[in-house]
Amino acid sequence: MTTTTPTRQGSDGAAPLELNKHKGSPARPVRVIVGAVGMAVTAWFVCNAFLAFAYYPGMFANSGILIGILGLVVGIGGSVLFFYFLNLCIEGFPTRFAEGLIPYAFLLPGFSLIALFLLYPTVQTIVYSFANDNSTAWVGLDNYTAIFSTGHFWSTLLNNLLWILIVPVLSVAFGLAVAVLADKLSPAGENAAKSMIFLPMAISFVGAATIWGLVYAYNSPGETQTGLLNAIVTTLGGDPQPWYQIDAARLNSLALMVILIWLQTGFAMVLISSAIKGVPEDTIEAGRMDGATEVRIFWQIVFPQVRATLLAVLITVLILVLKVFDLIYVTTNGLYNSDVIANLFFRKLFTDQQAGQASAIVVVLLILVIPILIYQVKSFRDQEANR
Repeated sequence: MTTTTPTRQGSDGAAPLELNKHKGSPARPVRVIVGAVGMAVTAWFVCNAFLAFAYYPGMFANSGILIGILGLVVGIGGSVLFFYFLNLCIEGFPTRFAEGLIPYAFLLPGFSLIALFLLYPTVQTIVYSFANDNSTAWVGLDNYTAIFSTGHFWSTLLNNLLWILIVPVLSVAFGLAVAVLADKLSPAGENAAKSMIFLPMAISFVGAATIWGLVYAYNSPGETQTGLLNAIVTTLGGDPQPWYQIDAARLNSLALMVILIWLQTGFAMVLISSAIKGVPEDTIEAGRMDGATEVRIFWQIVFPQVRATLLAVLITVLILVLKVFDLIYVTTNGLYNSDVIANLFFRKLFTDQQAGQASAIVVVLLILVIPILIYQVKSFRDQEANR
């Protein structure tokens, strides 16, 4: 009986091909070096180009249009070129390592920008909250002691609490009501109604404050009232009121809340309406066949299925309310006990030149927002787990 010993195939045999298939391609250092150098050069060029746009506009004929066009070209072209060199660099590594690295490598630029523009300023603000007004010396907890020892800060916190309790709830409630009622209209009527309600979303906060300034405008008694609200009051025999100056029961803050509710109702309506239309029709028909009224169908069938959307909209509006600034700044600028945390921060930093106290105020706002964000993330994960 003759035995044969397996021999290694030559360059045309199958065995080496199978080995190469499992081992993958070897490292190619030239690609790695070219890719790394290309990324560095591209990043350097793009950064310096935008610095030139900002600090040396004369090099571009002081033309905003030309700078804008060049900014688009450099920004988009630089991004494409950067990712090209990034891909080239990754391809230079061994196959197995490159396949595991490539998802993280392409996410790295995005995470780097988040760290640069969000995480770094956050950490810097926390550090500055323990420094003096010029951020040149440490003062410990003096800034926090200063802000918490003033009655105005506590009044501001109370205003923010009222905004939190009132604006998100009413925005979602009105958005839900419009979504439900509009769903009963004909398609043309539904589109028209929703368009009218959503239209304020296209208006900036400053523009909305200007529009509502015509509603709340005040002229002295005896003069013609140009404000809609005071015109109605005087027509009914009452006296005109300076609505933005009435801090009794926080009436001026309530008047400002109306503006934000008017703006956010359309946002809530769109999302809630989409959720309502996603409710399976067979569950609604089953309720009707069982003799349930439309009200009972809504509360026991529709509402539970859109609760997650309602919560998401509520939290989104709540976070917006915590950061509200524009409406206050262009209407009362925080006078007459209408101040909010964001406006107080702006005034401390740019008017009073107290960077330390301004940073401390922002840290307080950050602390207020974090639990809400954690709850939102937890709710989102629970929803994903239940799908």
